[in-house]
Amino acid sequence: MKNMDQNIKKIDSIKELHAFMGLPSPLNPIITLIDHSQIKNNGQPTHQKLLLDFYNISIKRSFKGKLKYGKNHYDFDDGTMSFIAPNQIISVDSDEDRNNDGWSLLFHPDLIRQYPLGKAIKNYGYFSYEVNEALHLSDEEEKTVEAIVHNIEKEINARLDHFSQDVIVSNLELLLSYCNRFYSRQFITRKMATNDLLTNFEKKLAEYFTDDSDLPVPTVEKLATELYVSSAYLSDMLRSLTGQNTQQHIHNKLIERAKEILTNTNLTVSEIAYQLGFEYSQSFSKLFKSKTNLTPIEYRNSFN
Repeated sequence: MKNMDQNIKKIDSIKELHAFMGLPSPLNPIITLIDHSQIKNNGQPTHQKLLLDFYNISIKRSFKGKLKYGKNHYDFDDGTMSFIAPNQIISVDSDEDRNNDGWSLLFHPDLIRQYPLGKAIKNYGYFSYEVNEALHLSDEEEKTVEAIVHNIEKEINARLDHFSQDVIVSNLELLLSYCNRFYSRQFITRKMATNDLLTNFEKKLAEYFTDDSDLPVPTVEKLATELYVSSAYLSDMLRSLTGQNTQQHIHNKLIERAKEILTNTNLTVSEIAYQLGFEYSQSFSKLFKSKTNLTPIEYRNSFN
């Protein structure tokens, strides 16, 4: 295993993060709400890269510096919300004159591990979005988010009891559910960008299934890369607009192509499966039947 980049600082605990940020010790060891205006430079090197073992939900307003996430820099608009999963590398420009208006809610996976949310959080795809796929909140949406985060903050600051973690996790789940709703709204209301992406997706997908194409059936990741979006964002956008994710669209196109070959050629099912990129004809036949309620042979025979 390669050694970690020496410019990357790994932070494993909320306490360690507070110390790095020049903040007082946290009131709760596994969750914290950080006011960006309270973060001190504290002699940190410019463009310090951090590897955080936490979930990070942030709102940035009037952000004059630049956040780098992955390979992209991003200038935040007012009321822009981002979501970062644990063990992702982020770096923040440390210009002294930047305006850090906003907050970050960070929590360790241990907070939710014993709750249903511990398993369900993987279904919130926006934690896998690229930074330029951030959520842009309306004023009303931001008020809703702020109210829930305020409830979490009160629990963090209150004396711990047997119900503290239950209440915090319940509010976290509510927050994530609202953000799902707001992203769904964003896919619909940002019509120009969304329609362009949908059109380009359909055009790109069709290129793989033309009569003269010798391209292999694309993966979700391949299509997302060619469209310059994350695979999670693409699937969620398609699901919001069409009711089906990227993989389902690929399968639908594949079945359409299979039907054409079955009705216009004498190729065997095995030959068709191989042509469509399946290693085993049984896998092709199983997918075909799941989509059509017929085996490939039954479908072909229905035209005789």
